[in-house]
Amino acid sequence: MGEMKTKAKRVIVWTLVIAVIAGAGIEGTVQLRRAFPGTMKIQGAVIRKDSDSRKELPISDAVITVSDGENTANAQSDERGYFRLSFPKRYWKGQKLLMSIRHSNFEPLEMKLEAGLRATTQELYVAQLVPLPERPTELRADHKPSVVSNLRVRYTTNSEEQVNIGSAVRTFQVVNKANVPCGNSPPCSPDAVWRAATGSVSLDAGPGNEFENVRASCIAGPCPFTRIDFSGFMRGGRNITATALNWSDTATFLVEAEVFHTSISSNVRESYPVVFGPTLTFTLPPTHEGASIEADIDGAPMVFPLGPNLYLSWANCSGRTEPEADKTTVYRCELKPGYKF
Repeated sequence: MGEMKTKAKRVIVWTLVIAVIAGAGIEGTVQLRRAFPGTMKIQGAVIRKDSDSRKELPISDAVITVSDGENTANAQSDERGYFRLSFPKRYWKGQKLLMSIRHSNFEPLEMKLEAGLRATTQELYVAQLVPLPERPTELRADHKPSVVSNLRVRYTTNSEEQVNIGSAVRTFQVVNKANVPCGNSPPCSPDAVWRAATGSVSLDAGPGNEFENVRASCIAGPCPFTRIDFSGFMRGGRNITATALNWSDTATFLVEAEVFHTSISSNVRESYPVVFGPTLTFTLPPTHEGASIEADIDGAPMVFPLGPNLYLSWANCSGRTEPEADKTTVYRCELKPGYKF
């Protein structure tokens, strides 16, 4: 009888041991497969790929799709090339995701993402798209591309207090590398996660002159991850300074302003666009009216009103309003086939 009780106790003990081991195994499996709460936030910028960072212009209307094979999420880049989406499910650490970027004028791009690389944040994804080869134009063998030169932008404003005696145009770059943790080495991104860099440019209008209608904008590179300090030029004056913070890859900035003399007044304004490759960029203040581009086509001077549809016979133009820059409008025009600067 005592021997039977001893055997029964041994069976109970071994049963408990096996249960504990099995429980530990199950707990370990659950630990490995634990899902992060909430959804995966994915943000980035779509830009043109170019060896010259000044020509890495933002790409709007690109379609971004993220998928894990079963679930998908979509977004579309805005005028700055920025996109943001939330993956609509719980995700596992180390889970593989595929992000596809499509645009009718560029080669498709696919990027592999891995969830849970960082506990509190996700990387800033910069998608560089390669332009599709230009379609050959139906031109005669002896026909050469038309040359567009001597570009000027003319417009009117509501101000009648001073005379525009000239304009100033400058570009500057802020060189940086994306996705480098900031640590304790400022400057950092606004959320203190990524290492950032700053850059600036200063202008002097000269004795008796002042800058007005000053505007500064990011025109190339991952612009969504930059911030411009307007305090150095928002009130104009003889001396102005534009400063920018960049917490992603190298970005290019454009500063434009009109130079005014206080003794004369005029409504007509004139500025000069910046040309990088086949693209010209310029900005206009929020009070501008009747904007037009003056240019020489094969040496013949012509005037091209932009109009509300931004139509030009020799270029495709688009515009975007910068809400942070007092609603400054940034225009970009890209040459059509058969033309060159």
